[in-house]
Amino acid sequence: MGIRSGRRLGVDVGRARIGVAVCDRDGLLATPVETVARDDKRDVPRILAIAEEYDVLEIVVGLPLSMSGGDTPSTADARAFAARIAEHRPVRLVDERLSTVTAQRGMQQAGRNTKKSRAVIDQAAAVIILQHALDHERASGAPPGATLPE
Repeated sequence: MGIRSGRRLGVDVGRARIGVAVCDRDGLLATPVETVARDDKRDVPRILAIAEEYDVLEIVVGLPLSMSGGDTPSTADARAFAARIAEHRPVRLVDERLSTVTAQRGMQQAGRNTKKSRAVIDQAAAVIILQHALDHERASGAPPGATLPE
């Protein structure tokens, strides 16, 4: 078992902002990159530019499922956003339940005001999504989630 070599981009799709994270070539550690404003004309081009800059193997997009594992309106939005990226780069959809909640809790525990930390929370959620995907691949020996197009 092991992990494929190559950097990956982690993406947390929100209605107003998109958190972006990247990992090292060995797939050990995810780190925050930036928060991209949600904008139909500029968001995907910006994410593709970041992917190019870091020369990533694939883009891991968090899929916000309901606690029971079903789709929500946010799930449909994330799938549509991922499909736009998948026209240009390989995309994997991974379960991201609780990533934003976990990121917010971490900020609160660190004494950060969550209202003022929204952009940082989006990046932290992207880190959590990507780190979870990397850890899953390392443990199972199989790439995480589902590839687009399915």
